Amino acid sequence: MQATSPIGIFDSGYGGLTVFRAIRDLLPQYDYLYLGDNARAPYGNRSFETVHEYTLECVQWFFKMGCQLVILACNTASAKALRTIQQQNLPSLAPDRRVLGVIRPTAEVIGSYSQTGHVGVLGTRGTVSSGSYVIEIEKFAPGVTVHQRCCPMWVPLIENGEHDSPGADYFVKKYLDELLSQSPDIDTILLACTHYPLLMEKIRTYLPPHIRTVAQGDIVARSLCDYLQRHPEMESRLSRSGTISFYTTDDTAGFMDQASIFFGQPVRASHAEVDE
Repeated sequence: MQATSPIGIFDSGYGGLTVFRAIRDLLPQYDYLYLGDNARAPYGNRSFETVHEYTLECVQWFFKMGCQLVILACNTASAKALRTIQQQNLPSLAPDRRVLGVIRPTAEVIGSYSQTGHVGVLGTRGTVSSGSYVIEIEKFAPGVTVHQRCCPMWVPLIENGEHDSPGADYFVKKYLDELLSQSPDIDTILLACTHYPLLMEKIRTYLPPHIRTVAQGDIVARSLCDYLQRHPEMESRLSRSGTISFYTTDDTAGFMDQASIFFGQPVRASHAEVDE
């Protein structure tokens, strides 16, 4: 084990920074390493095999950098790659290290937010088509009905800085209307993509006031805190000096401009090669 053992936070691009921000706010004492695979983003429309390949390469990069614990702060990677990495790759690759995702902790609690038992899920095409949220929510809240809608235009709008523009309103309203048309009883909507909190203001504009919109950051942060309390053997291996390092597989200047918006403060980043 290297002298520093940061918690790794992974996303295909920028969205995981909204989760990372919540984690760091709750657990500022640990060291963190963030990697955005921007050169190969977005993951949302890629096959299970490709997402697994890319995600595993990034997880191996984290391990080389000394991370004992990696959080896939990406719904698509969590839906398409996490289980295979946990069950097939880790036992031979690094049996003493752990990789966690964002779907299970969200599924564990989202049912408690709803009074009607009807929850809407908005995500990328990959997350929605995987059925991961339907499967996981059924485990923890079997009486809840899940209604899904993919929002393929939202991530491009956000990553091109158009999420605050009037042009974004059309696609926000379009996908919300299509989701709500599935049931008049939906009273809770989960933003199952870590990019989507940047559209929160617009989303709420087009929803009735009784519908609750839930982002994942605080949920995942609380779940990680609970995980570390339940697993002192892992917690004791994490280094604590409050440092943060940002990496991207793409151009660092472009990454820093966008990442600062998602993270809520200036970001300085280095370039990473993950497929060496």
